[in-house]
Amino acid sequence: MIKKLFFVLFIVIFQFSFSQNEKEYSAYYQLRKKYENLEENNSKAFPYIQAYINKAKKEKNYENLVQGYKDGVFYSPDNEQKLKYADSMILAAKLSENKDLISTAYIEKGVVYYYNYKRFQPALNEYLLAYEYSKNTNNNFLKYQNLYHIGVVKSYLGYYDEASKLFKECIDYYGSKTKVNLHPNEIYNNKKGYLNSLHQLIICYRNLGKTKEAGLLIQTGLQETENNSDYKQEKGYFLLSKGILDYVEHKYSPAIENLKESLSSIKESGDFARLSVNYFYIGKSCQALGNTTESIVNFKRVDSIFQKHQFILPELRENYEQLINYYKKENNQTEQLYFTSQLLKADNIISKDFIYLSPKIHKEYDTKTLLEDKKQLEKANSWGTFIILGLIILTAALIILLVIRYRKEKHIQQKYILLEERLSLQQKKLSEKTVPDSKIIDDKKVSALDGDKVDELLRKLKSFEDKKEFTQKGLTINKLAGQLGTNSNYLSQVINDCKGVNFNKYLSELRINYITILLFENREYLKYGIESLAKECGIASRQNFSDLFFEINGIRPTDFIRKRRQERENKNNFSGLNPI
Repeated sequence: MIKKLFFVLFIVIFQFSFSQNEKEYSAYYQLRKKYENLEENNSKAFPYIQAYINKAKKEKNYENLVQGYKDGVFYSPDNEQKLKYADSMILAAKLSENKDLISTAYIEKGVVYYYNYKRFQPALNEYLLAYEYSKNTNNNFLKYQNLYHIGVVKSYLGYYDEASKLFKECIDYYGSKTKVNLHPNEIYNNKKGYLNSLHQLIICYRNLGKTKEAGLLIQTGLQETENNSDYKQEKGYFLLSKGILDYVEHKYSPAIENLKESLSSIKESGDFARLSVNYFYIGKSCQALGNTTESIVNFKRVDSIFQKHQFILPELRENYEQLINYYKKENNQTEQLYFTSQLLKADNIISKDFIYLSPKIHKEYDTKTLLEDKKQLEKANSWGTFIILGLIILTAALIILLVIRYRKEKHIQQKYILLEERLSLQQKKLSEKTVPDSKIIDDKKVSALDGDKVDELLRKLKSFEDKKEFTQKGLTINKLAGQLGTNSNYLSQVINDCKGVNFNKYLSELRINYITILLFENREYLKYGIESLAKECGIASRQNFSDLFFEINGIRPTDFIRKRRQERENKNNFSGLNPI
């Protein structure tokens, strides 16, 4: 659903943003006509796509090259190939120097991570990069498309309040566009965006306990999709939401009816995550009606999907607790052991994205109880000794990892506090108009230089620092010497003697101190990626920036940004204000 919507959206953006002469357009159009009506993931499109890409490469037509790689993502049946085409799409978009295309390309890569892999962390990284390029765009559709995807990831991570705000914005925008005089394709795209945002907001409300609000939105969604085959999949999602709400309200028979009605469209979409949710709530509803056999069948279907895709939503963790408890009552130790192993595997996968949920997970299904159950199984099943031992080791390893993470976090927190104190002290000195402590100057060395020239050069260096000219890309001592009207040897000696460091160290400290202060004082920079921050202060390499930041500040930039965000959030929560 999301990929198909985005595929059509991209064509609209592409045609809106660029003009070509009639001859060029016709040649590319004739190539695309040969495959554009094929279904998604159909490899028969690739002979024509490759010809399209080759033509665009030869002509250095980067806009059409982006389109060719975009088609490669859409029609490739292999997920790894989709990622490769998405990477190529980003490179081509950057060569076009069109920010809308660059933003679109990053969103596309994020969609591949989200839809095809259910890898939410890298998906969010791509969406945030897309956001940087789309902040000043005039294309509001693109802007809200990006906000929608960021909201999806926030919802997955459990930030339902934040996600719901984004989805409300998307609903207002897309909803308004469905009621104006636009081309039918544009109305269709906006209607899709509206319905998808509505569904995501329902998920947020359900997890926030706002069942009344969720119910009203479900009614709206079902009315909007009634008797319209174009929105069959969206109707399936609203029926799924209705079934879950029926279960919450103890209406178990209607719940099963709605959940089963939604199955076909969700299966067709390939959304295995929502299919798992569907089976889980059918199982829960059957269980509530006393139909234990049918409930276990559906709980096992959730496990089958987990085995195939190695992904499970946190809310489905209970699925394994139900199976473990059932087979424990049945005294079926083989199945009990198997599903215990599956539960631990699920915990391990969930914890990769939800480290902060680990204490809650262990609280809900206490590790100590789990280990005691394993000991009993070990006594009753001598053949399972090694398996049980392996599970114990796995549990211990998870605990060790949590301890290691805690210690690492404590160390990072200490480094952050020290850096924060240094920054606060610098701010205080600046506000008092005092001069910061300078490097120790070797008077004997300085005396060997012309005093007036040294003073003049130091004044120029002061101006160089105040004007932030050190953020120039590719700045070398030779370039700086030319800008300051001196030679590199003399400049190097003055910096060594008067600043107490060599040129490279001097330049690195200026750049890192500059970007650190921006991160500390300006919340907007906390949204930037590492590569963007590096460029902001004039450092070409992402890795070099990270290493220099750590060398000078004693903490990695990613850790500093995370801690600064947490500090701001904590202050806002403490004061009772909305997040800034």
